[in-house]
Amino acid sequence: MEKHPNQVLIETFYTCFQNKDYQGMQACYADDATFSDEAFQNLNAAQARAMWEMLIRRGKDLHLEFSKVSANDTSGSAYWEATYTFSATGRKVVNKINASFELEGGKIKKHLDHFDFYSWARQAFGPIGVMLGWTSYFKNKVRTTAMENLAKFMEMV
Repeated sequence: MEKHPNQVLIETFYTCFQNKDYQGMQACYADDATFSDEAFQNLNAAQARAMWEMLIRRGKDLHLEFSKVSANDTSGSAYWEATYTFSATGRKVVNKINASFELEGGKIKKHLDHFDFYSWARQAFGPIGVMLGWTSYFKNKVRTTAMENLAKFMEMV
């Protein structure tokens, strides 16, 4: 059975991610695409493209696995796990993520990644994450820092 072209698109995106090919990932996004996850909220296409480049360039020990890719004419989904060292604390993280996509014209139009922020915070920040990772204050602090780091990265490239 032949795969839907949008399934191939999503598989290409994650294969590029596995291979640390941020340019290949960037090419999968439409020029008016959006991206959101628990840390990076409401990114436009330029920000999303820069975010993947930043994460790949900084993720020296990043390892990625993906599965459960499905897609039709307008939407798709995938499951992926990223294992890496969180640079701010030096702690190992295994992040389990469910992705959903809106697809148009052979490109990703909208990309949403969903993961358990508290589980991530406990791994990334240790005891501080255990104590504060469930609070909106902590989540907002992580989001602010993530966006500041992205803005600085975009100024440099």
